[in-house]
Amino acid sequence: MIIALAGNQNCGKTTLFNALTGSNQHVGNFPGVTVEQKVGTVKSSKKDNRDIKIVDLPGIYSLSPYTNEEIVSRDYILNQKPDGILNIIDATNIERNLYLSLQLAELGVPMVIALNMMDEVRDNGGNIDVEKISKLLGVPVVPISAAKEDGIEELKDVFIRTFENKIKPQVVDFCKGGDNGGVHRALHAIMHMIEDHAQAANISRRFAATKIAEGDESMLKLLKLTTNEVETIEHTLLQLDKEVGMDSQAAIADMRYQFIEDVVKETVVKQAESKQHKTSVAIDKVLTHKYFGIPLFFMIMGIVFYLSFDLIGGNLTSLFESVIDSAIDAIRTGLINYQMNPVVTNMICDGALSGIGSVLSFLPIIIVLFLFLSLMEDSGYMARVAYVMDKALRKIGLSGKSFVPLLIGFGCSVPAVMSTRTLSSERDRRMTIMLIPFMSCTAKLPIYGYISSIMFPGKAGLITLSLYILGMVLSVVMALFLKKFIFKGKSVPFVMELPNYRIPGFKTTIMLLYDKAKDFLVRAFTVIFSASVIIWFLQSFDFRFNVVADTELSILANVAKWISPVFIPLGFASWKTTTALISGFMAKEAVVSILDVLTAGTGINGLFTVASAYSFLVFTSLYTPCVAAFAAIKNEFGSKKLGMAVALLQSVYAWVVAFVLFRLVLLFV
Repeated sequence: MIIALAGNQNCGKTTLFNALTGSNQHVGNFPGVTVEQKVGTVKSSKKDNRDIKIVDLPGIYSLSPYTNEEIVSRDYILNQKPDGILNIIDATNIERNLYLSLQLAELGVPMVIALNMMDEVRDNGGNIDVEKISKLLGVPVVPISAAKEDGIEELKDVFIRTFENKIKPQVVDFCKGGDNGGVHRALHAIMHMIEDHAQAANISRRFAATKIAEGDESMLKLLKLTTNEVETIEHTLLQLDKEVGMDSQAAIADMRYQFIEDVVKETVVKQAESKQHKTSVAIDKVLTHKYFGIPLFFMIMGIVFYLSFDLIGGNLTSLFESVIDSAIDAIRTGLINYQMNPVVTNMICDGALSGIGSVLSFLPIIIVLFLFLSLMEDSGYMARVAYVMDKALRKIGLSGKSFVPLLIGFGCSVPAVMSTRTLSSERDRRMTIMLIPFMSCTAKLPIYGYISSIMFPGKAGLITLSLYILGMVLSVVMALFLKKFIFKGKSVPFVMELPNYRIPGFKTTIMLLYDKAKDFLVRAFTVIFSASVIIWFLQSFDFRFNVVADTELSILANVAKWISPVFIPLGFASWKTTTALISGFMAKEAVVSILDVLTAGTGINGLFTVASAYSFLVFTSLYTPCVAAFAAIKNEFGSKKLGMAVALLQSVYAWVVAFVLFRLVLLFV
């Protein structure tokens, strides 16, 4: 049995999914798209050994094909033919949530409604007649509290019975009565015209007719209507527009809301304004303030980054590094005692294990950062951040939703790229991904500190700050370029619900951390492992595959010498700096370690002047991201060619900026 879990954003869908599946879930992508798909196995009772899979569809407000999430949700139900739909709705905001429920009912797929947060409704003096609302909607309705796991077992029993017996919604005609006579006639006329086409496409004729009336071009193509049929439908909709005094899409929305209003009037006892809402309004007066909102956010994020990258995450990373180094040393000692071939020993310890260790050492920072971001997200604060930042980002062609991935990019580009999956528009998502590498991740900090402290004594902090600011300024320039020449058009209209502030659920937070950590390791492990072995090999052998005593004779050094002339206009053309940049593709921190090894105590002063040192810093801050980030970008774009194009564009942009700044610095020093 396969069940599709559908609902609005912020209605408790993830909490219910976790309550139903526990740890029996995995994360992937929907076929052909990069929207994240969660699939879990429903925990059954000891008496019930059914294999029940539940697919967590993206949080959406309607089935209109405007955003990736809406298209994915609709296509999944229409094409994958799940056995049923489990529709979760927020009982504290039932009018808005029922709009999606009516659209889902029109699909003609067996459906059960989980009426979530009923405990909050009752606590605030409200009530819902569950039996009556079930009768009026024509589908089973089960009251639950997903956060407290109340009503979950009853919900399982109801949806298993409903879906096994293939009980479809009993009410799908929401245009009867009231002022909907014109809508009723138009929809039923279209239903008669397309009946045979809908049957051939195995689609509910009611749903197909409604989508056509709402101007859904993809539905017309799917039904393969003739030119005469399309013209007849257009004439019918023109008549509807004249009769009701509004376009057909607005008329259908009005019809649905009239039906919802009648249902709510008969079944819902309105709750008093909740304490949560009063508290949320009071907090929002400060956190979303016209002038204080953005500074307060930066202050909060400053604390989060300090805790993630220094106080908590930084200390844990140091501990991890020492444990990993000790483990590698122990393995090396064991291999030597075993009299393993020295070349193989070096490959295992200095190549594969060192590379993997560099990724593992980031894990504490990733977990701590995502812990705080998860708490901010689940509490409802991140929705406010997107709202506050929307106006500024819209000027460069993005919406407020893009701000969070860009912010995460200051920590690590990999989770930042992965977090763009929450963006509604493919255009906005790709554009945001291309801007993330301009944010100076923590892996670049060792480069900034190492070079600036030697080449700019006493001014290291100022130089580092200038690189951070430069990255943000150049990301704006790049965004304006992308907006004008590549990603033309406007960002998707930004509509976001500001939910009440809530205390995040412990179980949901832990599950999220587990998913993110696993996803990060799975994505980075394979790539880092391969890259580590390749870099080690290139540093250890010459072109005749002899082990070299001097790295200057290695394949890597010789290749770097071929590439070095490219950097002559930037002021640094040594094969050593080029080798460091190549190594930086594996991990940015490697730039420092490679320079340190290659200069062998002579220091980097001989490699740089003041001008070329700053040019080198600018280039390292802007050129192609590390291999793990590159892999994430390639996966999100779904194309190796596009990933390579982004890396090339990034490097060309870095070269041009470094060249300009090198020449400018030469004028003043």
